[in-house]
Amino acid sequence: MSLARRSLMEAAAARFGWRRAYGDTTAVDGLLTEQTETAYTDAAGHAALATAKNDDVLSVQPGVLDVRGRVLADVLYLEGVLAGARNRGLPPELIERLEDAVDHGHELTVLLADTVRTTAALHAAS
Repeated sequence: MSLARRSLMEAAAARFGWRRAYGDTTAVDGLLTEQTETAYTDAAGHAALATAKNDDVLSVQPGVLDVRGRVLADVLYLEGVLAGARNRGLPPELIERLEDAVDHGHELTVLLADTVRTTAALHAAS
């Protein structure tokens, strides 16, 4: 939808990264598809930049550290969402999905930290 066709609230939400709740799966699927398409469109530029920039083990480190920091912040936010869902007695299926997402997020931060340590170790060994 073009910016001209969006409501003021939708434009503000898009600008500031706000999300609204969607009450039906068709709308959710549409949003998820849009997010995926946007990410894959942006990925081509990221890959080109990363290929040009990451020419030794230490040059990889800042990008991985940046991603780990953002993932960790998002996972901790998601833990708050999970705590709220538990405290409000929301359905067990939702709690389970949130728990899985939080667990996987923490696993990802561990893998990214290991990657950063590897860059330093490989640099020291060379």
